[in-house]
Amino acid sequence: MHATSMSSVGTSETTYRVWMDDPGNFSTQRITPMHHNFHEHPLFQVPELVKLGIELSKTDQCRFMNSDRTVSSSLAHDNRHPDGRSIEEFFQRMEEPGSSVAFYNIEVIPRYQALLMRVVNSMRSLVEREQPHIFRVNGFVFFSAPPSVTPFHIDRENNFWLQLHGRKLLNVWDHRDRSIVPADAVEDFIVTQSLKKVRFDEAFLPRGQEFDAQPGDAVYFPSTSPHMTRSLVDRTTAGNRLSISIGVTFYTAVTREVARIHQVNRLMRKCGLSPSYPGESPTADAVKSTVGGVVGAGRARLGVARARFISLTTTRRLKHIPPPGSY
Repeated sequence: MHATSMSSVGTSETTYRVWMDDPGNFSTQRITPMHHNFHEHPLFQVPELVKLGIELSKTDQCRFMNSDRTVSSSLAHDNRHPDGRSIEEFFQRMEEPGSSVAFYNIEVIPRYQALLMRVVNSMRSLVEREQPHIFRVNGFVFFSAPPSVTPFHIDRENNFWLQLHGRKLLNVWDHRDRSIVPADAVEDFIVTQSLKKVRFDEAFLPRGQEFDAQPGDAVYFPSTSPHMTRSLVDRTTAGNRLSISIGVTFYTAVTREVARIHQVNRLMRKCGLSPSYPGESPTADAVKSTVGGVVGAGRARLGVARARFISLTTTRRLKHIPPPGSY
């Protein structure tokens, strides 16, 4: 059942939203199963998403992964299909085993930017009671046909992950569990985007949460929560092989502060020190956040200069990078 709102006498309009069974129990620090009805939205139907993919391909925002990757593989997307096929050819054959494409930063298309904001706004009051100032809302759509995986990795942003079509297994681990991803690996990723130290081990599986997601299922997980997805042959039915999910990601004042602390911790670790992890010492965190803001501002200026240089010397688009001020 989906919610409706009366827009005028005799008419109704669907209210698309994300919700949870017990809103009072929501915390931005916990992995949380949720519900949504965005899979019924016209812009999230397969024909419209195919149109979106073709639009984004013109600006190098469609990324492919090799069908032989595993959950232990490095997270690597390529703007060229492994077989050299065009995006149009991909969509004609998108239910073939192992087919996979990701749409990056769909918010550049205004109609989808508005839709992403509806996703976030439906949960904004619960998020901002703990983490004020939501900014830089991004969207990433994932098409996959089994057998297909998204390898084990972490992200900087908080994430509302929504299953739109088909089925997919999502595994997520607590972002505070240092036995899954060590502190120095988180710091390297936050500062340099390197996932070299973020490595999957089968022994991790019992320590995480697994969601067998179907349309209408959603999961919230915090920044730097390790996660991976799998589309499995035995979870599909005839005519329903394709899985489509979307990650709606966002930064907050808290993710920015924590990133600044990681920035300083990385410098301290390189000096042979063993810094406290964010949240372990409020006093140390306050000092590190101030210092990290200064260091991060310098890095951001260098990043902007680098981006301008690349834009002047090549037509290649940069991969998704954090916004200035996220450090």
